[in-house]
Amino acid sequence: MSIPELRLKRVHDEPSDDDGPRVLVDRLWPRGVSKERAAVGLWPKDVAPSPELRRWWHHDPEHFEEFAAAYRAELDHGAAAEALAELREQLDGEPVATLVFAAKDREINHAVVLAEVLAEVLADG
Repeated sequence: MSIPELRLKRVHDEPSDDDGPRVLVDRLWPRGVSKERAAVGLWPKDVAPSPELRRWWHHDPEHFEEFAAAYRAELDHGAAAEALAELREQLDGEPVATLVFAAKDREINHAVVLAEVLAEVLADG
């Protein structure tokens, strides 16, 4: 299994020709963004944090580490683990893949955690 370079972009950022497959990693479609504008090819909703976890965290930077640990645990079980495994298969052989998210903070968000987990899963083959 080849490991793609994983990139992160806000859904409001301009898509580029070198993005590779663009994967929306949010559970809900971002408000105010058309499907054409988002240029998303994959939307595995179940890799996003559960609604309960997302509400608990409420994008509070002070709780990011606790959120990240809980999100990683979610990705180990049930529908989230299945969606992660399927995404891994879909990205196999791609040189680049871009995880697209709607959060305003580019560094403290679930896509950052997901990219780390996905890189680990891809590396494990």
